[in-house]
Amino acid sequence: MRRVTRRDFLRKSCCAVGAGMAAASFGRLGLINAMAQSTQDYKALVCVFLFGGNDSNNLIVPADSKGYANYASIRGGLALPQNKLLQVTPPSIGSPFGFHPRFVGLQQLFNSQKMALLANVGTLVAPTTRDQFMQGSTAVPQNLFSHADQQQQMQTATLDNFADIGWGGRLADKIQAAYGGSFPVTISLAGSNVFAEGLAVRAIESSGDPTQPLSGFYGSAEDNLRLAALQNLLTFDTGLSLIQSASTTTTNALQDSRALATALASGKTLATPFPNSSLGSQLQQVAQIIQVRAALGLPRQIFFVSTGGFDTHSDQLAQHDNLYADLDQSMTSFYNATSEMGIAQQVTAFTLSDFGRTFLPDSTSGTDHAWGSHHMILGGAVKGSDFYGTFPTLALNGPDDATSEGRWIPSTSLDQYGATLAQWFGVQPSDLPSIFPNLGNFKNPTLAFL
Repeated sequence: MRRVTRRDFLRKSCCAVGAGMAAASFGRLGLINAMAQSTQDYKALVCVFLFGGNDSNNLIVPADSKGYANYASIRGGLALPQNKLLQVTPPSIGSPFGFHPRFVGLQQLFNSQKMALLANVGTLVAPTTRDQFMQGSTAVPQNLFSHADQQQQMQTATLDNFADIGWGGRLADKIQAAYGGSFPVTISLAGSNVFAEGLAVRAIESSGDPTQPLSGFYGSAEDNLRLAALQNLLTFDTGLSLIQSASTTTTNALQDSRALATALASGKTLATPFPNSSLGSQLQQVAQIIQVRAALGLPRQIFFVSTGGFDTHSDQLAQHDNLYADLDQSMTSFYNATSEMGIAQQVTAFTLSDFGRTFLPDSTSGTDHAWGSHHMILGGAVKGSDFYGTFPTLALNGPDDATSEGRWIPSTSLDQYGATLAQWFGVQPSDLPSIFPNLGNFKNPTLAFL
């Protein structure tokens, strides 16, 4: 769980004061005016975080005879059967690969140029070779292979110390300043997280229904009276700045939830079915919020959703079978929903995770913490059906192995990954280094997958 500091509390509270007046005026007239705005330039980014460290070595597998034989000899009992792999042939490599057997929908989206794979990406201060890593001659991220630290770093792009501002939040700061709108740009359906935290703008962070931020204040007549009493209490002037800041933060949350509920009431039910899972439910909520984008009056939105269970130290094959089935169905449904709404070209979903996992299995049919990992980018604007970045050499003690167990040193940095998404989203190239602090250390700041 992320640490909340006094500075963090005050920053969020004080930032809310200025934004709260705009949110307070977001009533019927504000909604009508917002609905009159054009949404042709609308874009959304959706971060799908896989908590625990996804073993992407079984997400995508070499399927040619030599490549598969090498994979199977090292993976041993974790090797997927070659005849079960869902084959794709990325033109940038020219040899066949296979997706995990559960990725039926995502394989189809890959082949229809709606999905791309970014190979071996991770937290990097600067380009790093095996020799440099082994000799300690280059800076590396703080506390590599630690869940808490790497989750924090993947969400903040700050690799040398603890940070309480996420790169999604910094991106929101830049985008809202450029594109306007009074409603929060960033919405998390996965509860509180550092990815969504910005300096100037506030985020909606909900682990349930974002239109009901308080428990026990909605539904019955008694609940409604309790909510009205709370709202009245929040207007009292106590003369204490800390209490007033807390009251303002709560007031803004209630106003945002009310505006969102009003907007969602104006929408229609989407026909696209979603799986009955936590991730499926979160992505369905994202789709419903995107559907009422005109009522919210925002030309840009950022969403954060997540699912867990990827810390597969044992029994990985069975766990992946369930996890990947849910990931495939949820992300495929989400793309189909954006297609139903006619805005697939304007919405890009992408995966993040703590880190990859060792290529060499452990003694309990699982894997240990590693570094570089493969990630998926999904949407109509994606230059799909191909791999980007550099696929690692799958050899223990090989040129890409940070240790002797297949911990791939990333060949593409998180900063390059995020900067490519941010530039597509509308951030000016000159503003990218303020969001991604290590970007200047890399020759090519952005990639070609969008």
